[in-house]
Amino acid sequence: MDDLKKLIIIGGGPAGVLAALTAAKQGIAVTLLEKNSDIGKKWRITGKGRCNITNVAPLEEFMRHIPGNSRFLFSAFHNFFNQDIINLLEKLGVPTKVERGGRVFPVSDKASDVTTAFKRALLDAHVDIIFNCDIQKLIVDGTSIVAAVTADGKMFKGDAFILATGGATYPLTGSDGAGVQMAKKLGHTITPLLPSLIPLQSDAYWIQDLHGLSLKNVALTVFTDDKKSAQMFGEMMFTHYGVTGPIVLSLSRDIAQALAHKKKIYLSLNLKPALDAGKLDARLQRDLKKYANKRINNALCDLLPHRLIPVITDLAFIDEETPAHSITKIERHKLVEVLQNLTFDITSTRPLAEGIITVGGINIKEVNASTMQSKFYANLFFAGEILDVDGYTGGFNLQIAFSTGYTAGLKSRQFLSKE
Repeated sequence: MDDLKKLIIIGGGPAGVLAALTAAKQGIAVTLLEKNSDIGKKWRITGKGRCNITNVAPLEEFMRHIPGNSRFLFSAFHNFFNQDIINLLEKLGVPTKVERGGRVFPVSDKASDVTTAFKRALLDAHVDIIFNCDIQKLIVDGTSIVAAVTADGKMFKGDAFILATGGATYPLTGSDGAGVQMAKKLGHTITPLLPSLIPLQSDAYWIQDLHGLSLKNVALTVFTDDKKSAQMFGEMMFTHYGVTGPIVLSLSRDIAQALAHKKKIYLSLNLKPALDAGKLDARLQRDLKKYANKRINNALCDLLPHRLIPVITDLAFIDEETPAHSITKIERHKLVEVLQNLTFDITSTRPLAEGIITVGGINIKEVNASTMQSKFYANLFFAGEILDVDGYTGGFNLQIAFSTGYTAGLKSRQFLSKE
């Protein structure tokens, strides 16, 4: 074993695991260092604990779901893409299924089945896995990395290294930004770290009254410095601090960046996007006639969730005691306006640690896209969320990790084989 070339991989998430499995061939000794007591701690909470492995979208469509430097990933996706990870999991005894939006999950709906299968595969490939290993720095000799060192001074020497420590979100899972800081100390430029796929905060006085209320089939429009910048249709939910849910999380990336640049953000919520103003007004008239002798708050019960009604009437400046038959044309038009343009400011995102994905990381201009190799150190490679690449929700981010991990593992193996 001593005469084998040694590859040290730091981080036991999806990128590190794929790198280890791919590299552990042809006379390469692979050591995987993981700061937690098991691999894939953050991995296990993806897809609400079901593990949204990838997405079956074809490459061109897939790339459109990666707003963060998608072109950098072109080679990695050609090396290892969605069908490859599906086939690998099938080989490892984890059959998959495709759900709405092309999302891929294990048939069992258990993320633990995926991580368990990969851990077994690592052991079968004779990868040396060392848990509870908190690497704090890399040692440099000239233009090469020679060792990784833990907080208590334990040293792991190697001939090549892969940094796959994740971003800076969900730090309790081990993704605490430590790897990014190691790369920075080595001279790599770090694009500022911001959260993505994260809930948003608002100081609108009525938000807390709607805590826990979910809405379906609504349209949410983002205004940046009073200009429309994005829009999505789907599901969302109110919280005690603001809003969350699928369309909010998908919009949050650009909102976080705008807020970082001190831009003013507000959202416009259309509760009835399937109806134009005229049709919604006609619908209102029917309901007001149907419940003519009831108070306005009771007359809107067919149109809106109960908890939302007092907020809407309040914002339309209509007394909740007003009988339905007394609502004027002007008041009705105001109701239509509020229903289709319920606006509220966004003051901030939730803290970075609560983001599902980290935007930013190692500047991709300093990494070879074909090999994931550092342009500063020939024997240093990167993979996964530590890089300045990110995608929307739906399996795209895990595929980024798998593809960059595979590429880093393949190219580091080839690098060591030539040494």
